[in-house]
Amino acid sequence: MSRPIRVALTLLVTGLCTAYVLWKINIGKTIDVIANADPLYFFLALAIMIVTILPMAWRWQLMLRAKDVEEGIPWLMRAYFVSYAAGQVLPTSVGGDAVRIYETARRHPGHGNTAAATVFLERAIGGAATLMLAAFGFLLAIGHYDVGPYLWIEGFFVVGTIVFGFLLFSKRARPLLRLARPVLAVFRLDRLVGQVYQAMHSYRDHVGVLLVVLVVTLGVQAARVLAIWLSGEAVGIDLSPRPYYVMGPLLFLVMLVPFTLNGLAVREAFFVSFLGNLGVDGDSAFAAGFLFFVVTVLMALPGAVILAWEGLRGPREVRQADA
Repeated sequence: MSRPIRVALTLLVTGLCTAYVLWKINIGKTIDVIANADPLYFFLALAIMIVTILPMAWRWQLMLRAKDVEEGIPWLMRAYFVSYAAGQVLPTSVGGDAVRIYETARRHPGHGNTAAATVFLERAIGGAATLMLAAFGFLLAIGHYDVGPYLWIEGFFVVGTIVFGFLLFSKRARPLLRLARPVLAVFRLDRLVGQVYQAMHSYRDHVGVLLVVLVVTLGVQAARVLAIWLSGEAVGIDLSPRPYYVMGPLLFLVMLVPFTLNGLAVREAFFVSFLGNLGVDGDSAFAAGFLFFVVTVLMALPGAVILAWEGLRGPREVRQADA
């Protein structure tokens, strides 16, 4: 897909989502809701998001160690924060992954393929964890909350992910992936899917590591759903965490939409639409989405400070300090 088409689609998606949000909210009321948000809930959400960086760094360390690449937790946490900073200006939340691959490959010459494999596999395992969380949310919500078509979209996503996981992990499915390559190429996903496929099969002898990484990832995502719930609590949305376990996995997917700038407007439109099905007014729903966006921006600040500091010190001093 050419760059002008991608830009046009990004403007179209962002514009439509912005128009939908403006149709659903009263700007004055929304500002009042945000201004009166409870700071305790907001900072609890931020704390959860920041604290989860530690187990994420540990799981990445396990994956690197399985391929004989040793790295400390502090540097891996640094890499995550830097990737979050980059993700604020790159399309989708996946944009920061390229930064992590580059940083790791530069720090460990000759291990670029390993760096890419761990990051791509981490994303694949994240998809599996999202699947499990989605199934959990589906069971919690069915018969209890009317979330409109979203519940069935999530059910379709669960089934689709199972099929896609089989296609990636089974060697017998390789011919099917070849047949799907032209379709994937249209969305520029053929190379990414191929890299994930290779990464998964390179860890076939490290099943124990993959299981630990899956459990850790599931815990991280479950905790981050609570951060979304706390963002809603901060603006007075009185719902239990239960429906957020339907919402969370879908939001994680929304953040992967390629034709946006880090989910701008799409994320807020999703909050308004999903919570609106539960009777939440548009102003409060948008405010919750906006607060969660602010949380993600604040998470990026340490990475921005690190990049600025290292830029002032110069590349040679940074390499010497890392060594």
